[in-house]
Amino acid sequence: MPTDDARAGRETADRWDVFARARATLDALEHLFSGLGTVVLALVALLLVIGTALTCLVGVGLLLVPAALRGLRAITNRERARLSRWGGPEMISPESAPSGLRAAVADRTTRRELGWVGAHVTLGLVLSVVGITLPMYVVRNATFPFWWWLLPEDEAASMSMGLWPVRDLYGAIGVGLLSVAWLVIVVMVLPGMARLQAWPGRRLLAPDPGTDLALRVAQLTATRAAALDAHATELRRIERSLHDGTQNRIVAVTVLVGAARRALARDPAIAEEILERAQDAAEQALAELRGVVRSILPPVLTDRSLADALTGLATACPVPCRIDADIPVRCAASVEATAYFVAAETLTNIAKHSQARHATVTVRRDDDRLHLQITDDGHGGADERSGSGLVGIRRRIEAHDGTFMLDSPPGGPTTLTVSLPCGS
Repeated sequence: MPTDDARAGRETADRWDVFARARATLDALEHLFSGLGTVVLALVALLLVIGTALTCLVGVGLLLVPAALRGLRAITNRERARLSRWGGPEMISPESAPSGLRAAVADRTTRRELGWVGAHVTLGLVLSVVGITLPMYVVRNATFPFWWWLLPEDEAASMSMGLWPVRDLYGAIGVGLLSVAWLVIVVMVLPGMARLQAWPGRRLLAPDPGTDLALRVAQLTATRAAALDAHATELRRIERSLHDGTQNRIVAVTVLVGAARRALARDPAIAEEILERAQDAAEQALAELRGVVRSILPPVLTDRSLADALTGLATACPVPCRIDADIPVRCAASVEATAYFVAAETLTNIAKHSQARHATVTVRRDDDRLHLQITDDGHGGADERSGSGLVGIRRRIEAHDGTFMLDSPPGGPTTLTVSLPCGS
């Protein structure tokens, strides 16, 4: 017979499986929504390309070809970024679009992009509309017992799909129970629909293997240089903290102890006062030294977990901050240290610059990637060029072959999204 521990383990696994399926369904719904947005953009690109091709017959369209190709490339790059944020292989954007009609016809990437536009406008549109409509059925049937009496009898009967007439509250409650069946359908089919919608993009927008290798080499070369710069910057920061803070405190302790030794023979009361000042300076130096050590790698991150370390950050943050961490398995130490650094730097920026009243840090592990999202309700307008440490955050993330995205419109809210490979 199974032991109590085995039964408890199975119950925990089942619970996590339910949570994982629910989260996968919500993620799929989100991507179907965002896919509907790129469907609209793809339709614009398709109409632009068709219009340019038709006007080329009279020669006028030749002037529009460069603009149409740049628009097509911009829209497909947006889809590449969307698919990269969803996980899986990173979709690297190709170089600039061809500048002329002959070059576009000969460019295999452009032909594949046109194929994706056609597939996304048709298949992607159908999947997005159906995927967004199914959850509406769940909500409609679940709330039907509260407003069924507002409908004519024939329309109310249609809500039960003709299985029974709806003339009273019991019939309406039966329709409400159908929402369970719709919910099961949503949970079962939505993740597959989202993957099917993304499939043409992953097939047609991925660069050729040779191109991918060359781009990856260039990208890794750039991220390696950025990692070295970030490392040098971190060493300079530690050196400044030790030199300007801790070292000065220790010098003050040395001077005060020397003054106390000289005053001891003349006036013991003055010597005791000087020693008290020396002790205060030594305590301040110790506190600053501990702060420097924690900024390198907090002990709680090694002893406990990333969630506990982030909770400590939230407690010390002047802005009220909520931590939502779901990390069932620990990641590599370097990845957790990078996630901690990103959260610490971002919360510092929020406290200094955003005038926010609340912030939220969300951490999730999805297969082999760690996703970190930090949101605040401040005034927005964050810019990497403002010198607020965002460049250092990006470099540290790219050094781990991760992705960095900042959305901070004027007026807020600001959302920073980071994805890191867990095996780095």
